[in-house]
Amino acid sequence: MTYHLTKLSVHHAGAASNTLALRELDLDIVQGEQIALIGPSGAGKTSLLHTLACALQPASGTLAVLGVQPWQVASAERHALRRRLFLAPQTPPLPPRQRVVNAVLAGRLPQWSLWTAMRSLFVPLDPRAAWQALGKFNLQDKLYARVDRLSGGERQRCGMARALVSNAEIFLVDEPLSALDPTLAQQTIEVLKAEAQERNATLICSLHQVEIARSSFARIIGLRDGRIVFDAPRHDVSDAMIAALYRNQADPAPVFDAVEPDLQAARPRC
Repeated sequence: MTYHLTKLSVHHAGAASNTLALRELDLDIVQGEQIALIGPSGAGKTSLLHTLACALQPASGTLAVLGVQPWQVASAERHALRRRLFLAPQTPPLPPRQRVVNAVLAGRLPQWSLWTAMRSLFVPLDPRAAWQALGKFNLQDKLYARVDRLSGGERQRCGMARALVSNAEIFLVDEPLSALDPTLAQQTIEVLKAEAQERNATLICSLHQVEIARSSFARIIGLRDGRIVFDAPRHDVSDAMIAALYRNQADPAPVFDAVEPDLQAARPRC
């Protein structure tokens, strides 16, 4: 079991108030699954990814990651657990004056000692691995370019290449397609899926591109107002469910009870 969440609630990161970003989530994810998170802005997708990355501590409920309850163990064990995860934020933290080769190889920082990391800044330790990862996103010619010379889409793909050089068992990817055209967006998703499948890694990806989510991911989780509205195989996700998920706040609230029994039956069993 990769993740087991029971009645999990989480506060907004850095919020002065005690408002909840996630509310009483129940969720099971098995190793090797590929899941798309969809929902309107502010639904809780980023908060969920950061919680799964052990970066946000739950306010209540339980969270188990790879069989470990990260907030019930010592910090050293929690840090060791984080080394098995890779969180790719929507805006990759790439220093602008850094060379792309170093930015990509930073995916190995959790496994390197401080000395090894410092040495690689001056003489990259495995430029071939960085070149191969960049090549999967058609960026191999940018290996020694400076990050501040990249376009927004190139920076996003550079962040994805960083994930490929890591040895993570779980990829948590937040909005990786926002700066990409439709062709590059589809290519990026296919690369991430293929890499995850090859190493039997779990892939959880938040997306605003609903059609890509429905065409590319076997399981789709719809979030709204910090709650899971539906969790179902893609062939069970209807246009009506999507419309209800993204309805305007001023519209009457839809009744989801009518579809809930079928969705419960469709959820993967561990």
